[in-house]
Order: sequence, then C-alpha cells, then structure tokens
Amino acid sequence: MSTYVDNPHPSTIVDTYGGGVVIETAEQGAPGRSTEDRIRVLPNAVVVLDGVTSRRPPDRNGGWYATQLADELGRLLDAETALTDLLAQAIANLAERHDLVPGDSPAATAAIVRWNDEKIDALVLCDTPVVAFGRTTEVVEDTRLADLRPDPDILRWKNKPGGYWVAEADPEAGRQALTASWPRSAVEKVVVATDGVSCGVSEYGLFSWEELAELPLADALDRIRAAERGDPEHTRWPRYKTHDDQAIARLRL
Repeated sequence: MSTYVDNPHPSTIVDTYGGGVVIETAEQGAPGRSTEDRIRVLPNAVVVLDGVTSRRPPDRNGGWYATQLADELGRLLDAETALTDLLAQAIANLAERHDLVPGDSPAATAAIVRWNDEKIDALVLCDTPVVAFGRTTEVVEDTRLADLRPDPDILRWKNKPGGYWVAEADPEAGRQALTASWPRSAVEKVVVATDGVSCGVSEYGLFSWEELAELPLADALDRIRAAERGDPEHTRWPRYKTHDDQAIARLRL
C-alpha cells in the first residue's frame, strides 16, 4: 500500500499503519504553479521529496524527478537495508533508466523515515529535515547547502566533496546523506518537512519544532504563507522567491 499526497490546497490525510502509526500530511504548491514536492506513504516508511528544477529538458522538471524517485524508493524500500544504500540504488536506477547526466539533470532533496517494532531510522539529504520528539527533541538537518549560500556560484559545489549533496544522477549522493536511529519506545512523534515548511521554524521564527509537532498542519502552512505575504520585497527574510512549495508529514507512534 502506498499513497501520494499532491493536492492544490492544504489538506490532512490520516492513516494508521503497522503498529498503530498515525500519519498526518499536508501540502500545497507555491501560488500559481504545481507543487514539485512529493510525499509517499508506505506500510513501514514515509518519503518526503522536494523537486529541484534543472535548465533542461523542460519536460523533466523537479516534480517529474521527485515522482520518479518516490516510485523507485517505494519499490526498493525494505526493512533492513541501510537507507543510504537504498537511496543510492534508487538514484543509480533512475540515471540509467532515463539517461540522466550528473550536473545537468533535475534533482530532489530527500528525507525518509522507516520504522519497525523496535526502532526508527531516518535519512536526510539536503534541506528537508527530520525531527524526532520524545523526552528531548532531536533535529536531523543537512546544512551543507545553507552553509554555502553566500557563494554566488553555489552550483559549482553540487554533489562534490566539500560541497552539498542532492539526489540527481550520481548515486554517491545517497551515500552522503545524513542518518539517525532511535529506539521506537523513545519516540512519540516525528515530523518531516520540506524547506517551504521548515523555514517557519528555522528562518521566520513563527513557531518552534515543539509547537509544530502540535499545531494543525494546515494552520501551520497558512501561517507561513501569511508571513511571506507580509514580506513581499524579501527584506525581513531574504530569499530568492516569495513562496516555496510546502509539504509536511507528521507521525504519531
């Protein structure tokens, strides 16, 4: 069983999967265009991807790549294989199947949360963080892209040692992802969010991670949109576009 979440307005879908995991999701595209974020819900995992558009070919944008990667991860994900190896294999399979060229192909950030009766595994590649809530809050975030943002030629660092890594056409990116694991008994909730949502915490300061763990998801998305509309010239929060696509999944274990 798997589910895509791809709706034009904020929405919440609640499903209960193995072991009583309740999954809530919400997403919406930036105004005026289709979202390139993707959420895939599987029986023992959730995948959240943020598509990154390349210059060409025009029919293969970030949303196309994110869909292909979600499909491939859905086929490959099992209970035991290291998440870095699974992501690397998915990237390699897509590159071969679609003749994708490193450095000149659409791409996507990636986050995966997988669980069984004993533990929870998480993977983060680029700016789609995973946050686990228990006695403490643990944030798994890949800041390598953000750390390089002062560089005006940031693309020269894509998928290179000392730079940042994103799922594209080089399987090494999967092996460079960050990972974490927790005993399942130690975690009550997990949040996975693309940067169009995590910015509400890390950049705008609209709420904390702990507050986001409790807020109605559609309300959180709306508060971010309202804040961005109040800063149309990008002066309070410097950014290269007013609105980004938004996608979030929240797991209650």
